[in-house]
Parts: sequence; structure tokens; C-alpha cells
Amino acid sequence: MALTNVFLLLVVAIIGAVCFLPTVAPAAGIEKRVHYRGKSEDGVSLMFNVYWGTDEVKKILDILDEHQSKATFFIGGSWADDNVPLVKEIADRGHEIGSHGYFHKDQDKLSFEGNYKEIQTSADFLARASGKEIKLFAPPSGAYSEQTVDAAESLSMQTVLWSKDTIDWRDKDADVCYRRATENVEGGDLILMHPMAHTVEALPRVLKSYAEKGLRTITVGENIA
Repeated sequence: MALTNVFLLLVVAIIGAVCFLPTVAPAAGIEKRVHYRGKSEDGVSLMFNVYWGTDEVKKILDILDEHQSKATFFIGGSWADDNVPLVKEIADRGHEIGSHGYFHKDQDKLSFEGNYKEIQTSADFLARASGKEIKLFAPPSGAYSEQTVDAAESLSMQTVLWSKDTIDWRDKDADVCYRRATENVEGGDLILMHPMAHTVEALPRVLKSYAEKGLRTITVGENIA
């Protein structure tokens, strides 16, 4: 009986010790391999995540040309499949194209193989459509895991998020979009937008504000280089 009690106490002690052991997050330090901002002292980058808004994309391109600005378009493969000429036009106008996945999946829920397939399929299609090598990947909804970054790097691509989010997909207000894109802006900022009507409305003011602050509007690739 005494031996049984001793054994039970030993088991409890072992379980307690295991429960309080420090746990190691599988993605520890992964943020260091993801770009949340750039390195430019006088350049900011507009990131347009595109899965919709074909007419708005065309208007955005015209506004960027008017202000002699460059941007990066992170394009979803399923949208690109329906808009190949426009993908080519974005590249021909001197803008950068990155991958935004193919089907807007939650990349953090995918295995390495799932991440690899989603990124590779979109990047290969965008490369064929644009004639440009695709070097950047922006995970949909900003959701990523270590497997996501590993998969992107295995394809010689860098994973990009943002330092400022206009949240224009949710808050459909041009003034709010303008404020979030310009408030406390500084060199190196990566500013997330989407092709929305109110974003198009705010964009000329945004670009004018950057110019008044002495900030260039450059691609993400140039900003993080």
C-alpha cells in the first residue's frame, strides 16, 4: 500500500513538472523573416491586394501615372486568370507584381505542401501573364505560419505584410482611408490598400500628402532591398 502511494506521488510530481516546462512556439523568431516595413529613409510603398475591383484597378493605374508614382500589386491568381491583359498592363506601366495566393486561403492553416502549391501556382501564373519574375508574397488576411514562410523562401520569394493598414475593405470612407494612409507616415512604411471606390477617391490626396512631406512612392521590392 505504501509503495502504491509513493508511486502515485511520483507520477503526480512528474506530470506537474512536465506541465510547467517552458513551451517553444514553432514559429519563434519567424517575424524576423517577414517584412513588416521597408528600409528606405524617404520612400513609402502602397500595397494593393487584388482579388476584385477591376475597374478600380484601372483608375488606380491612371492616378499613379498622373503623380509619377509606383506601387506594388499583390494579385490573387483567380482574379488574374480573368484579367490577364490588365496584369500585363500593370507590369508594363512599371509597377511591381507580387503573389497574393491563388484562392485567398488561410495560409496559416495549410501544411508546407499546401502553402507551396498555393504560392507556386499563383506566382507561376502571374509570371506568365506579366512577363516578370515574381519575388514577393503577401499572405491573404496577413495569416501565415512557419510553413508559409518556408514555402515562400523555397520558391525564392520573400513574405511581406504591412506597417499601416487602411482597412479600406471594411471602412468604406475616403477620409478615413486618407487619414490611415498618411497619419505619422515615414520612410519605410508599407501601406495596405485594396481597389475600392473610396480608396480611388482618396488616392490623389494621399499621393499629394506624401509629396508634400518629401516622400517618394516606391515599390515594396525597392523599399525592402
